[in-house]
Amino acid sequence: MNIHEYQGKEILRKYGVAVPNGKVAFTVDEAVQAAEELGTNVSVVKAQIHAGGRGKAGGVKVAKNIDEVRTYADEILGKTLITHQTGPEGKEVKRLLIEEGCDIKKEYYIGLVLDRATSRVTMMASEEGGTEIEEVAATTPEKIFKEVIDPVTGLLPYQARRLAFNINIPAEYLSKAVKFMMGLYQVFVEKDCSIAEINPLVTTGDGEVLALDAKLNFDDNALFRQKDIVEYRDLEEEDEKEIEASKYDLSYIALDGNIGCMVNGAGLAMATMDIIKHYNGDPANFLDVGGGATAEKVTEAFKIILSDKNVKGIFVNIFGGIMKCDVIAEGVVQATKEVGLTIPLVVRLEGTNVDAGKKILADSGLNITPAESMADGAEKIVALVNEA
Repeated sequence: MNIHEYQGKEILRKYGVAVPNGKVAFTVDEAVQAAEELGTNVSVVKAQIHAGGRGKAGGVKVAKNIDEVRTYADEILGKTLITHQTGPEGKEVKRLLIEEGCDIKKEYYIGLVLDRATSRVTMMASEEGGTEIEEVAATTPEKIFKEVIDPVTGLLPYQARRLAFNINIPAEYLSKAVKFMMGLYQVFVEKDCSIAEINPLVTTGDGEVLALDAKLNFDDNALFRQKDIVEYRDLEEEDEKEIEASKYDLSYIALDGNIGCMVNGAGLAMATMDIIKHYNGDPANFLDVGGGATAEKVTEAFKIILSDKNVKGIFVNIFGGIMKCDVIAEGVVQATKEVGLTIPLVVRLEGTNVDAGKKILADSGLNITPAESMADGAEKIVALVNEA
């Protein structure tokens, strides 16, 4: 789950991680009032959307007086920002963060992720702040430093100091930088983050170490114990189909293709998309129905896939382990009848009760194309979509 920058900073502030003072605004008048209450000579007007690259897209403006705050707020609110993370359709700005300006001396990068190679939380740091970390990794990887964190001890002060030295934070800021890193790690662990990224972390002329921006993502599987985080969820920033899928415990991600995929298991779903691409097709979604799908769940999955107007065909690829193929077949038949399916449908079943499942499909009298293997199914759905 993603949250907005201002929400992330609210969380950081509770853990003693220094951030600039700021207020959220939903209208131009609220933006002006926020700037007046902050009472600083310089204010920053920042678009709040779930995407990076806002500054480059014109979503971050520095205002030197109240009139400029009004002008920039009016300009940004309601604007559709297109960044490298939004896709060509962009995202409409419905809220702003009005923040006090600060005397920036130097920008740095600090981030926490779970490193799958070590199965440990890892803190990364670089003196190339304000730049996408992927770009730094590609051009100057020697400027990225890492500390692998032992889950028993947590981040140790000497590790934070080593990172601060490596990225050349001046000695007079060292203690505050260490406190910042320790607090950020505490947020990451206690709030079940999947990413905590501060870009940039800045040192200021008045001796502060601040998070000028904050990106916090959270593990969906841990939200049951993070009720306060769930309250930050902004449904307007999420795809309607993905919201609907979450109601039925379906893992759904919309893509740009025209072949809908319904699969059980994340690994099989990825492999299914790969093999569709191999046969020159384009998957329209990632959809994992999980290991305990019911006929109702399959029907809802079909409805979600078909709500995407770009879908011209559906490939159902199921390996029945815990899930039984006959149950899936019954769900496919029920869904096909209920939604009045008119586009090509290819079904590949394998595993528990596979013969019973295939018989249900064959006896249904519906226009369902069976497949003997994953490759056979992918080849058939691509051909059927191209013929349509």
